[in-house]
Amino acid sequence: MPVNLSAPVAGQLLPVAGVSLGIAQAGIKYSNRKDLLVIQLDAGSNVAGVFTTNRFCAAPVVVAREHLAAGQDIRALVVNTGNANAGTGEAGIQAARTTCAELAKLLGCEPEQVLPYSTGVIMEPLPVEKIIAGMPQAIANLKADNWFDAAHAIMTTDVVAKAVSRQVQINGKTVTVTGMSKGSGMIHPNMATMLGYIATDGAISQPLLQLLVKDAANASFNCITVDGDTSTNDALMLIATGKSGVVIDDTNRWQMLEVVTEVATLLAQAIVRDGEGATKFITIKIEGGKDEAECKKIGYAIAHSPLVKTAFFASDPNLGRILAAIGYAGVTDLNVETLKLYLDDVLVAEHGGRAASYQEADGQRVMQQSDITIRVVLNRGAVNATLWTCDFSYDYVKINASYRS
Repeated sequence: MPVNLSAPVAGQLLPVAGVSLGIAQAGIKYSNRKDLLVIQLDAGSNVAGVFTTNRFCAAPVVVAREHLAAGQDIRALVVNTGNANAGTGEAGIQAARTTCAELAKLLGCEPEQVLPYSTGVIMEPLPVEKIIAGMPQAIANLKADNWFDAAHAIMTTDVVAKAVSRQVQINGKTVTVTGMSKGSGMIHPNMATMLGYIATDGAISQPLLQLLVKDAANASFNCITVDGDTSTNDALMLIATGKSGVVIDDTNRWQMLEVVTEVATLLAQAIVRDGEGATKFITIKIEGGKDEAECKKIGYAIAHSPLVKTAFFASDPNLGRILAAIGYAGVTDLNVETLKLYLDDVLVAEHGGRAASYQEADGQRVMQQSDITIRVVLNRGAVNATLWTCDFSYDYVKINASYRS
């Protein structure tokens, strides 16, 4: 079960003026399951995004990038689960374009005004006919307050849907931000290994919107990992409809960035808490580094270590595994004599070895918790970084061994 993560409450997910969401059961992989989502945007909305850096990026990623680059007024997004349309070659590209064209016909817009997204099994042909057949049902279901069902419609191996809303006062007016994401496995940065959609009724220019989504991703989805596998289909999209009448510019952009980042961080952490088979949510804080790059090198060395992750699953304070990960992280001039390692409030290591005050019982006490913080104080500079990960359990192997069945 997810680690201290509750399902969203429908009544707490706030509509964003100018955004309507409709879902359908298209039978893409399973019958009787919500697996198709259409997001319709009012004219004048701006959309920006960041995508996977995987060189084998999926066909919908290629097409979505093309349509965004064309600079047209984006009017709709379409998301299917059950099939990633990745590793499908030119046929996959044509399938993604056909999806956009068919939805555009139904909505009365141009194909380039539609952005496609897919998630699911890689290297399987996209069942375009099922998606097209499900579109009328999704369009008939379009509603502004449909975020709850939409969050369920984009799930794959997720156990819990992920969605959150926040509001902020800017220039004396209320601005709403609502977002949802999916992800549970194949989670690692570059960009953000999941699908995420965040919308606001603030009025934000396209260039500023792109800066905001990049900064928010770097502080949230680019700070999580479940298993170190960068997916082929990742996308985080930020939508601004302008319906609140609040113009976001250089005078108030930081207020907007703060609330968007808060929403993105909650969604990113929810992905880790719902990591495949996860039983522990682990915060890794690297402090006193020379730069962000070396802080993240050390943080991810710890987060990706199967030995560290399995020790946490077993609640076994075999904490020398953390020291080993720090040592092989690739910071060649690291002085281990000045480094300190903490497990929550417990000093574990200093002066190059086990702290004199450390007791196994203290480590065992912390390891029994479901939320744990690893803190590494490098004493090399003033830069800090925080990452989030989870443990590896038996269920992670079971889930991924049977994913295609």
